Amino acid sequence: MLLDYVAANEIHLDEVAELVEGAAAVCREAGVALVGGETAELPGVYAEGELDFAGTCVGVVDRDDLIDGSSIQAGDHVIGFPSAGVHANGFTLVRRVLEDEDYDGPDLLAPTRLYLAETRTLGPRAKALAHVTGGGIVGNLSRVIPDGLAIELDWDSWERPPVFAWLAERGVGEDELRRVFNLGIGYCAVVPEPPSDAIVIGSIERA
Repeated sequence: MLLDYVAANEIHLDEVAELVEGAAAVCREAGVALVGGETAELPGVYAEGELDFAGTCVGVVDRDDLIDGSSIQAGDHVIGFPSAGVHANGFTLVRRVLEDEDYDGPDLLAPTRLYLAETRTLGPRAKALAHVTGGGIVGNLSRVIPDGLAIELDWDSWERPPVFAWLAERGVGEDELRRVFNLGIGYCAVVPEPPSDAIVIGSIERA
């Protein structure tokens, strides 16, 4: 189930309705119940024109079905699912670059993709899952890899959306790109054998 929260200097019902309708559409796609939420008008906290929208999702899983990375072994494969672009992380850096030049490609503000369908198709073969947010691919994958193992990525094994080339051309170095952005891979899974149509982006090795 999901609970939402909307807060602003001044609540405009049309804006709230648009946000909640969007959340409800995603919940329907994911099979999640939108059970309620909170709306707060806080003029002493938020500046005029600012709006805060957040959600809390709660789920239940049998302990035997937990996907926690504990069964990962050297030789397992890392597969990646394409992002729609920048998604929701790295915009402090993006805004700094935008001060000097605009970017009008659709991959800058494309909505973050929902990866539920892709992960469900993996079924029990998935040993670990990682949503690529702040920290990049390695930073997020490292959180689910047991001690004694390391991630070996092939950074040329997938195609990056154009926005990342645009950032690179304007002075953002490769190390910073890898540390801050998803670079075209929005979600990862560790599996013993990848599906035939999977994008294999790396492997698990002994540290």
